[in-house]
Amino acid sequence: MDGQPLGEKNPKWLQDDYVKFLRYAQWKIEQAGRGVVGMITNHSYLDNPTFRGMRQRLLRTFDDLYVLDLHGNALKRETGPDGGSDQNVFDIRQGVAVAFFVKRGDSTSDEQEARVHHAECFGTRESKYDWLRAHDRDSTEWKALKPASPHYLFVPRDEALEAAYNRFMPVPEVFPVHSVGIVTARDSLTIRWSADEVWNTVTVFSRMEPDLARQGYELGKDVQDWKVELAQQDVRDSGPARERVVPILYRPFDVRHTYYTGHSRGFICRPRPEVMSHMLAGQNRALHVCRQTVSETWQHCLVTNGITDDCYVSNKTRERGYTLPLYLYPTADSGDLLARLGPSARQPNLNPKLISALAAAHGQAPAPEDVFHYVYAVLHAPTYRAKYAKFLRTDFPRVPFTKDQDVFAQVAALGARLTALHLLDSPELDTPTCRFEGDGDAVVARTKSQSFCYDPDAQRLHINKTQYFG
Repeated sequence: MDGQPLGEKNPKWLQDDYVKFLRYAQWKIEQAGRGVVGMITNHSYLDNPTFRGMRQRLLRTFDDLYVLDLHGNALKRETGPDGGSDQNVFDIRQGVAVAFFVKRGDSTSDEQEARVHHAECFGTRESKYDWLRAHDRDSTEWKALKPASPHYLFVPRDEALEAAYNRFMPVPEVFPVHSVGIVTARDSLTIRWSADEVWNTVTVFSRMEPDLARQGYELGKDVQDWKVELAQQDVRDSGPARERVVPILYRPFDVRHTYYTGHSRGFICRPRPEVMSHMLAGQNRALHVCRQTVSETWQHCLVTNGITDDCYVSNKTRERGYTLPLYLYPTADSGDLLARLGPSARQPNLNPKLISALAAAHGQAPAPEDVFHYVYAVLHAPTYRAKYAKFLRTDFPRVPFTKDQDVFAQVAALGARLTALHLLDSPELDTPTCRFEGDGDAVVARTKSQSFCYDPDAQRLHINKTQYFG
């Protein structure tokens, strides 16, 4: 395909059965030279970035594509345009779509792309049944789409807004060195609440017989990229050394500890040393964002100042997080993960073309921290998130940079304040605005019926029946 490479190591969703059935049907039609494919499937392939190559090939194979999106995706918490209920036509959580792909056999060029006809239906299950009974292809009001590179989307878009958005710089171009966050493969072994717990775990784990370690730590069967014996050997080869016990940003505002060697397929399955070593070498901060989301709203951005789990922002399967550091340290290239250097040794991980453009517009180059804070503020702006919501769900966020130095400075100042609050080192937090009160075990209830709710009259957020933030 002519879109940019996805850069994903394991596009496992392309292995879903419905994708294989569609590909088989496409192949059969190609062999026959003409025909029709009609299927009801998962609707993820309509706009998920992983399927853009699939969409392009469908465009090249068929003459007409009719797509009826029935929505009903509970995973995305979909609602109707009016905010009302949107239910699935089946007893499943994944949204569905009806597709008819037509090849007439009279195309003169293999490069001719299909005409895409799109319609959609929201509402209750019964209302969708009624609509389906009352409509066929001819009576449906189809909207003509023009899928374009690089995503070839089979969903409606505001083309003018999309064109403007695509002129912004994507965050991986702002911060060129980046990677997916850490994947441990065995959180129950590798992640602990305190440094002492981690140290006790690795010293005991490294000395145990593999089968006993597997049983004692409930590790289950080995997988391709993580094996008990390799994890033990990695710990032994590294010392064990107490200084390799380091904090890890595990979930929002949730700092835990792990044992970090930087060796892949070791104690940690995928430690991402090409990025995380820069977070260990000295003072640093990084942006952590998801490339794509399945959530209805986009709120998948946080700052981090240490090594970071890939589920830091979201633990949903399709919302994998990427870490983009502000600074790069030379020790990362030498492989010395434990060295700690001062700020003078580091270099900004910023696109030189961006810095040159800002210097020309503002009369001087901005400080690296100001660029970081500006980006962070923009990505948290409610108007930005609302305006570009559809685009934010399909790929890395893009950032508009202003030529107005005063506006840039004002936005960067807001980003600096927000960064300090999210890293929990802001002086604004010295005097708490709320208190945790009540007697109990501090266990958060799962549902509102179990008293996890907000009481607007008392202005209390209850986490269980007896405890709350007031």
